Amino acid sequence: MNISAQIKQPIRPEMELFEKKFYESMSSKVALLNRITYYIVNRKGKQMRPMFVFLIAKMTSGGTVNERTYRGASVIELIHTATLVHDDVVDDSNRRRGFFSINALWKNKIAVLVGDYLLSKGLLLSIDNGDFDLLQIISVAVREMSEGELLQIEKARRLDITEDVYYEIIRKKTATLIASCCALGARSVTDDLGEVENMRKFGELIGMAFQIKDDLFDYSEEAIGKPTGIDIKEQKMTLPLIHVLNTCSAKEKSWLINSVKNHNKDKKRVKEVINFVKERNGLGYAETKMEEFRRQALVLLEKYPESEFKSALELMVNYVIERKK
Repeated sequence: MNISAQIKQPIRPEMELFEKKFYESMSSKVALLNRITYYIVNRKGKQMRPMFVFLIAKMTSGGTVNERTYRGASVIELIHTATLVHDDVVDDSNRRRGFFSINALWKNKIAVLVGDYLLSKGLLLSIDNGDFDLLQIISVAVREMSEGELLQIEKARRLDITEDVYYEIIRKKTATLIASCCALGARSVTDDLGEVENMRKFGELIGMAFQIKDDLFDYSEEAIGKPTGIDIKEQKMTLPLIHVLNTCSAKEKSWLINSVKNHNKDKKRVKEVINFVKERNGLGYAETKMEEFRRQALVLLEKYPESEFKSALELMVNYVIERKK
């Protein structure tokens, strides 16, 4: 059994029922929309986000979920899918998870409208059922994701980013959505706001580790989902690069910034940048930080009694760090 199947094992019935409910939550009277949402549902990814919702709900409640848990998972997935559809338009990307993106098949105008539709469906699913507490958790995530993306664009132009600003960007851009899945899973089954906050923090720490792992892939020689050096080509500031920029000499720093800004399409120069970052312990430093986030996340699970759900979450934390793509 692969690791993803192992994590899913304790919540298999819930995930199967969730898939049905999620598909129903997208339905429309417009045939074109139904064609597109059918396409989306049949090209789903690893479904990490709903898995977090159900595992956290079952761990914190002693094994039970309710209709609110299913709705919360559906809302998260609707809004997450909406952001992916919009991201592909913004990035002018033709592929998503190895398939054509919505904008590649149906053009930008339709893709933007589909993203808006999915977002509104998510909001209405909460409002129609009075899940205002869950809606608040999700709305904060949507606001922070937008802020994180814009903060990254603003800072990328200057390439003088500090480590603190980097953490702020990834906390908002990546970690906040996983944090909201975990908070929402807990909130769907408990009124204990301290516990909800504990689980939100747990998700945030995993999200931070997840993004640093993604940064490290940019320096990997292995065949993975993203090409080596793609972040450098796109002038994205990753933790290994930031660490080296902040610890090297002024002369080296100006060579690095010039390389990333003006020579990012030059394969030889990009390779030189990658090698320089490796030589200066950029990767080792980022791995240490990632490990620290993992350790803090696992500490937050310690107070819960042993269960298959807790074990699956521990497996998920380790998978985030050890995954190959």
